[in-house]
Amino acid sequence: MARLALLSVSDKTGLIDFARTLVEEFSFDIISSGGTAKALLAAGISVTKVADYTGSPEILGGRVKTLHPRIHGGILARRDVPQDLAELENNQIRPIDLVVVNLYPFEETIAKPEVTLAEAIEQIDIGGPTLIRASAKNYAHVTILSSPTNYDSYLEQLRQNQGEVSLEFRQQCAQQAFLHTAAYDRAIAQALTGQFASYLGKESFTLTGQTLQPLRYGENPHQSAAWYQTGDTPTGWATASILQGKELSYNNLVDLEAAQRIVSEFTDTPAAVIIKHTNPCGVALADSLVEAYNKAFNADSVSAFGGIVALNRPIDAATATALTQTFLECVVAPDIEAQAKEIIAAKSKLRVLLLPDNTTIKQTVKVIAGGFLVQDADNDIADSSTWQVVSDFTPSPDELAELLFAWNVCKHVKSNAIVVTKNRTTTGIGAGQMNRVGSVKIALEQAGKSAKGGFLASDGFFPFDDSVRAAAAAGINAIVQPGGSMRDVDSIKAANELGLIMVLTGIRHFLH
Repeated sequence: MARLALLSVSDKTGLIDFARTLVEEFSFDIISSGGTAKALLAAGISVTKVADYTGSPEILGGRVKTLHPRIHGGILARRDVPQDLAELENNQIRPIDLVVVNLYPFEETIAKPEVTLAEAIEQIDIGGPTLIRASAKNYAHVTILSSPTNYDSYLEQLRQNQGEVSLEFRQQCAQQAFLHTAAYDRAIAQALTGQFASYLGKESFTLTGQTLQPLRYGENPHQSAAWYQTGDTPTGWATASILQGKELSYNNLVDLEAAQRIVSEFTDTPAAVIIKHTNPCGVALADSLVEAYNKAFNADSVSAFGGIVALNRPIDAATATALTQTFLECVVAPDIEAQAKEIIAAKSKLRVLLLPDNTTIKQTVKVIAGGFLVQDADNDIADSSTWQVVSDFTPSPDELAELLFAWNVCKHVKSNAIVVTKNRTTTGIGAGQMNRVGSVKIALEQAGKSAKGGFLASDGFFPFDDSVRAAAAAGINAIVQPGGSMRDVDSIKAANELGLIMVLTGIRHFLH
């Protein structure tokens, strides 16, 4: 008797070719339901509808299709248990050797801005997870394919093993299947908590992922590492096109994420960001992309060597030429022009990624001994119209725009963070110091003469006026800081005394 396969998929990528090969090359019989059966029949592939096989029609608008003993008996029967085989025969149930199932696009649905709870609920798959789990449980006898990426591997198994599939392969597929349903259930649980609200503070928080690729090592060669995708729908870096270059490393990905978060702050003007060890060494805005890159590079050309570059506009020929003038690890941009692609190809080892989708993360996770910490991501969008001018001196619209630029960069610098800017370009950055005075000193020394007439942003308040006085002595024109210290009055008094503009944002951006 021909082997029996059950196909019921939401993602129909590669379905027709795969099913046709099963039937024509390996003599499978196929049972299927709903849209999958319709697609197979339209392609001229012989298929038995599940309703015809079970003798029970689809009911409740298709909500109940595969939940039937003839289906699950055929999947769960143990081929090495005589009683199981006898029960199949007594109930006229055929054993099912292959189950091909993926799930309703729940995550894609809830990602839509105007999705309603009712629409989301209709995308909660019931039969699909049940089929996947049943098949994965019985991997000793059944193969479960929960992703189209496994179709070719399965067919290769059949060709290499005289029509059989190895136990190791079935076990690997089962592991992948359970990860698939775990991620699916996690997405549903989070979404239904407060109708897509934050899941923080609830009884549990489940983090699951699928391996995208192993990495050569982690932060250091003695640390193993791997890259995982959360959820079943690729987002963020999982959607990036890698145009050229060496394999991405753990540190590359961490720095790329930091660079992309900064450049995403700027949408209206060409922007360039250069990162070293997750901190920016140069950030700039300009009328053209090449000008923005050159300004960012010249802000700290020493640190820019071997850096990570993020751009918010497609790479043009002029920018590509500038990028090839020094050693860089990675460049990410939304796109690249044809001529620029030819120019940058000369640096064959330079990793170039195209990431048109600036996916905003919702939570950040940090591991601690015995558990992990979860928080909402710092996705605050600064609005300078809500800021409070507390000095006797009021910023002009252009000065306020410069302060906003400095503030948006400072948000992404490790605490204690100080950023000095001028003409929409960073000139000095003090990052990750144990005290704010140290960060101020580093930023001002790096800025040098360009500090005169410059602008200074601090991610936290000034508990004393010493930093304000140091800024004034270096020639700083204006300061933006959160405020909130019991001694704000001392800093404000010093600003007025020394002729500085001081603006309070009312929000801090510590980054640890």
